This record gives sequence, structure tokens and C-alpha cells, in this order.
Amino acid sequence: MALVRLRTPLALLGAAVLVLVGPPLLTTGSGSETGTQIPGLRFMVPNTPGGGYDITARTAAKNAEDAGLTHNIEVFNLPGAGGTVGLSRLVSEHGNGKLAMSMGLGVVGAVRSNDAPKTLGDTTPIARLTEEQDVVVVAKDSPYKTIDDLIGAWKENPGKLPVGGGSSPGGPDHLAPMLMARAAGIPPKQVNYIPFDGGGELLASILGNKVAFGVSGVGEYLDQIKAGELRLLAVTGPERVEGLDAPTLKEAGYDVNFTNWRGIVAPPGLNDGERDKLVKLIEELHDSQEWRTSLRQNGWDDAFLTGEKFGAFLDAEDKRVVSVLKELGL
Repeated sequence: MALVRLRTPLALLGAAVLVLVGPPLLTTGSGSETGTQIPGLRFMVPNTPGGGYDITARTAAKNAEDAGLTHNIEVFNLPGAGGTVGLSRLVSEHGNGKLAMSMGLGVVGAVRSNDAPKTLGDTTPIARLTEEQDVVVVAKDSPYKTIDDLIGAWKENPGKLPVGGGSSPGGPDHLAPMLMARAAGIPPKQVNYIPFDGGGELLASILGNKVAFGVSGVGEYLDQIKAGELRLLAVTGPERVEGLDAPTLKEAGYDVNFTNWRGIVAPPGLNDGERDKLVKLIEELHDSQEWRTSLRQNGWDDAFLTGEKFGAFLDAEDKRVVSVLKELGL
């Protein structure tokens, strides 16, 4: 079953750390010429450093600076409750046209699982940026050499093989293993899912064998996979990931087709000019060579969508999460 057809290590710095992105190494244009300069722009990351939202925000900030679109973007982390702490802060910044938040399907699920008072419907949608597959990974010394090895052991005793994910229940790293379990004949309610606040926290538990396996975005663990620290068993999307030697779940005989996505939202109450300037900045970023290179290097697929169309997509994703959780009996 395809839940989502459209589509998310830095030093661990701790909660609410402010990081100032350095000056551009290469300038290919002028933000004053394109109307994209936003002095004092800040990107909020609603989970810990090293996760998908963090990597996306820092990559976007650096690329925008390197392309000369704007300068001195400040990126900071405000983790908690699957992204809903950051969401609440964003919504409280009514009318602030110099703040944006990196987010994705995980925040959609966290709003539902935490019964959060603020929702993505309270924000100003700016753009959906990327789509990416999840990966099923184990530590390099794990006894599971193949996806069949893992699922065979998982079926024997689901509760004793904890799976870790970098999102709250209802988020992508939760839904992907639940769909895997159902495809393997394991009742989703028997799955021992352990949520972490982003891929950075999850990584330490996989490497330390605190969980039997982990599920997260390909871009988050690409370096560790290539370095041999993590063993990649399968990918969750419709096709193999170029450069990685692992089957799709469907290819391995498990009927799962799942991808994640990431985007940017801003506070409510922006005037048309403030909203349009943020959208223009992200449009110019999307068209830059710097961003195209980052897409390729991180294994991200382009899934660009802006403004009202992105808002309609967010509403549809919320309904889809609710539907799938109900279908899975969760």
C-alpha cells in the first residue's frame, strides 16, 4: 500500500542551540536583484540536530547564501513532542515575516498523536521541497544480514525486536515499519516502536544496539551507510536508491511503497508582501544549481510545490494520516 506518493552527522549541540550559518563561499547572484533579500531571516528546526529537518534547513540556508539570494540566515533548534513544540512557537510569532520552520510528514503525525492545540492549518504554507525514501538499517555488527533475516526474526517475536524511528506515532518513521509489519503478517499493535526526537537521537541507539533496527530518511544516514557504520537492508519506496546496494521492500516480497516529504511553513498573519517574498526566496533556491547539487548528494527527489497548493496538500496529508492509523488499528 502506498501511503504517501509525494514526499525528508552534524554535531549534536543540544536543545535550542542557535547556529549562525557562515558567509557564502560562492556568490552566483544578488538577492537585491531578485528581490529575495530578507535581512534577519531565521529558520527554526523543530527537532534535535542531525535529523532530516535539521539537515534540510541547514542545507537550504547554505545554498541560499552560496547562490547570493540572501545572507546571514540563522538556523536554530527547538525540539520537543515530535515537532509540536516548535510548531506552537511558530504560530505564536504571528505576523513575523522573518521566521520559517523546516517540517514534514512527521509534524503532521505528531499533531495528531499529541493532540496538539496548534496545527499546520494555523501556519502560512510556503513550499514543499523534497521527497525521499526511508531506509531500513541495522548496526554493522547486527546478526541480520538481509531484510529476510530481520523480518524472519521479527515475526517470531515482534515485541522483543524494538524498532526505532525519528518521529512520533503517526509520523513517517512510525508508519513505515507499521506498514512493513502488516505486509509481513505481523499485527501492527504487536510492534515495539520506540520514538526518538529526530534521526540524530535515533542514530546513537542503532549504533549502540539499543534497538534491533531503525527506519529513517535516506539523506539522514547516507554517510553512515557509505562508511559501513550502518548496514542497509532495504528501502521503502518504489525504486532502488542510486548508489546504494539494497532492494526495495516490494522487490523483497513485502508489499510496501512509502516515501516521506519535507517543506517549509511560516507564522500566521503575514501580509501578502511578506508571504510572497518568502515564496520567491524558496523558488529561487529551488532553481539554483547549489540546491540541485544538494538534492543529488542527499538522495532527495524534487517535490516542489508552493503556496496554496502546498496548503491543500497539507490538509490532504492530515486526512491521510488519520485514515491509515485507523486502517492499521492504531
